[in-house]
Amino acid sequence: MSKSEKKKSGHLIGIDIGGTGIKGGIVDLKKGKLVGDRVRIETPQPAAPEPVAEVVARIVAELSERDQAPDTDTPVGVAFPAIIQHGVARSAANVDKSWIDFEVNKHFSERLGRPVEVINDADAAGLAEVRYGAGKGIDGTVLVITLGTGIGSAFVFDGQLVPNAELGHLEIDGFDAETKASAVAREREGIGWEDYSVRLQRYFSHVEFLFSPELFIVGGGISKRADEYLPRLKLRTPIVPAELKNEAGIVGAALQVAIHHKLHK
Repeated sequence: MSKSEKKKSGHLIGIDIGGTGIKGGIVDLKKGKLVGDRVRIETPQPAAPEPVAEVVARIVAELSERDQAPDTDTPVGVAFPAIIQHGVARSAANVDKSWIDFEVNKHFSERLGRPVEVINDADAAGLAEVRYGAGKGIDGTVLVITLGTGIGSAFVFDGQLVPNAELGHLEIDGFDAETKASAVAREREGIGWEDYSVRLQRYFSHVEFLFSPELFIVGGGISKRADEYLPRLKLRTPIVPAELKNEAGIVGAALQVAIHHKLHK
């Protein structure tokens, strides 16, 4: 395959940085799926800028050797667990606090020797779900809520992302919502699905009142157990489990690059 053919292939590399693992894959933007197996390396501890960039570089190098990889000067997308504003991290969730106010885009671009587009990890998952998954074809406001260590959220209106919507930090009954309604909060307190559903009802009812979305999509590892709690929720808004599962961050990171660099229509 020639360089020009590769550039027309619609493939981009996406990276998803998490607190325990850094994952990457080659994404087929037409299908919203990974081409070949993903690569996963444990997140270095402490998860500071230099060691994390080194792992990202290793994953990108390995993926770039594959036949289906885009050209080596093609931009890379990175989903990162922080508020990202103009390429700068404004928070740090499950990574070292030295990332706060750090120029993430610049750091990764210099380390990889190619353009890098960084996006909040929940925003990446949301973009992927709305373009390829449970939210495909839905106009208006779609809210993607990820239940995990905390509560992540993505706010998408008519297919356009409204970035950095930290809806897990809404105050409900005097508490930060994610301290009571995240998947980890359920495990930490040892509560069953029925009691957990009561907490989710309180949370989703509040979010529904504030934004009147057309659809809620619930992601995170706990979405695999959606039958245990979603049927218990009484909402005006339809609420469904995410479809892309563990690939959503990788796919969304690649999609963000395509949107930003106008590589995919």
